[in-house]
Amino acid sequence: MSGTTTAGPSRAAGVPRQRSRYGQRQRPRRGHGPGAGASRWTVLVVLCVSLLLVAVDATVLHVAVPAVTEDLRPGAIQLLWIVDVYPLVCASLLILFGTLGDRVGRRRVLLLGYGLFGVASALAAVATTPEVLIGARALLGVGGAMIMPATLSILRQVFPDRRERALAIGIWSAVAAVGAAAGPLLGGFLLEHFWWGSVFLINIPLMVVSLPIGRWLLPESTGDRNGPWDVLGALMAAFGLFGVVLGVKRAGGGELLSLATVVPTALGVALLILFTRRQRRRKHPLVDLSLFARPAFGTSVGCIVLAMLALVGLELIAAQYLQLVLGLTPLETGLRLLPLTLAAMASGLAGSRMLHRFGPRAMVSLGFVLTAAAVLSLTLMGQHDRPGVLVAGFVLLGFGLETTLFGAYESMLSEAAAESAGGAAAIGETSYQLGAGIGIALLGTVMNAAYAPGVTSAPGVPSAAGAAASHSLGEAYEVAHRLGGPAGEALRTAARDSFVHGLHVTLVVSAGLLLLGALAALRLPRVMECGAPSGGGSPCDAGDGEAAPRDRAPVGGATAG
Repeated sequence: MSGTTTAGPSRAAGVPRQRSRYGQRQRPRRGHGPGAGASRWTVLVVLCVSLLLVAVDATVLHVAVPAVTEDLRPGAIQLLWIVDVYPLVCASLLILFGTLGDRVGRRRVLLLGYGLFGVASALAAVATTPEVLIGARALLGVGGAMIMPATLSILRQVFPDRRERALAIGIWSAVAAVGAAAGPLLGGFLLEHFWWGSVFLINIPLMVVSLPIGRWLLPESTGDRNGPWDVLGALMAAFGLFGVVLGVKRAGGGELLSLATVVPTALGVALLILFTRRQRRRKHPLVDLSLFARPAFGTSVGCIVLAMLALVGLELIAAQYLQLVLGLTPLETGLRLLPLTLAAMASGLAGSRMLHRFGPRAMVSLGFVLTAAAVLSLTLMGQHDRPGVLVAGFVLLGFGLETTLFGAYESMLSEAAAESAGGAAAIGETSYQLGAGIGIALLGTVMNAAYAPGVTSAPGVPSAAGAAASHSLGEAYEVAHRLGGPAGEALRTAARDSFVHGLHVTLVVSAGLLLLGALAALRLPRVMECGAPSGGGSPCDAGDGEAAPRDRAPVGGATAG
């Protein structure tokens, strides 16, 4: 496709769509129609509000679990599904809805996601049984899967200039950090004043506002519509990812070799292998797997997986350390983690300048190294509170992690052409979710392997009590309380010592994974290129306000004649 604008009347009868400079089909402008002439920065605000809702909803329920348990009385399996069904469904459907947006319109899928998210939130808020709440959380996952890839693909469309797009992605990722941190704090505030369903009701007014604003301001676009949409391939990807993510989550829960873990994982892997073979054979594949042949794309996806794999499980363990070892309240724990969030926000906002100055290779590698250094510094944590060490470590951790993810996401999205932006965004979000799930399973296994022996062999503690206490520090405290006396105190001390030892081992393993990511990032491009995603672009010039001509496209619709 030529980088020049095609001449000719853009509103002629019988011409329903035109192609932008990347071959992307877009609706022609119609005066003040939806998305016509909207400022791309206004569009970014709408997209960030969308992301904020999904990010908050992913974590807001965590603090409400005790209240839900007391009110609905779910069984252990039901409670597990209440918590896990949202990320499970969301991760499974990202590729399906990301590619569907490329086919039928990204804005259309996003608006449908808004509506479904609002309806599911209302249903969850008034749920009176565990089954209804599980179903509502599953519908929230469907809505989230519609919203997440659509925000990134529309962002890819409205910011064709890579330098502006880097700034937009920085703001987008900073908002994600705010949402993840705000979820527990907002949930805690609402639970102090209202019932647990209020954590879902906060979505509804925002969705009521976002639907008409999104319809008016967001531009509509699709990818290349040649050939039919691969419905069977989309279902294979969805069920394959569902099986893999379910298996990974069960492995993280300690059921590593059970049939409930092995069977869905094996079926999921088999379906994903068949999906890959199917896509390679099709003339018009659902997902352009040739993207992985480009070092920048495949390496970026791998870096996202490694970053999340090393850190998400660690975050959960750190929260347990703060509450169970140091004895902090949930609110105090959230405040202790706040420096991490603020550092991540600062890194996201500064990411565009850093990427321009250092280039993707140096930026992502540096982010991994900084994060590994932060993780190792946290091994100084012991059984006594050291606020200075925690704050310094969390600040470095937040800055390094966000630097890594920003550089990887920006490189991945810029490597994909605009017409396949939905599929590329879905791959990125799926890699994020898979990395997070595998990280919880892997680091949870490492933590348990280091923690359990010290508890089961605690002197003066009955073997049955030691075995019951070996699953987690929380259970150990409960068993110690029931035992009482010297045996209970011995078990409590042994469990606390073993947990700190396991935390240190887990930190070292995480640091090793992060350094492996730093080596992998050396395959990324050395400089930030502002040309076409095929690799033929030229390096960005800090003093030049113009991008390459082929990188220009209007925000609201087709190119003008």
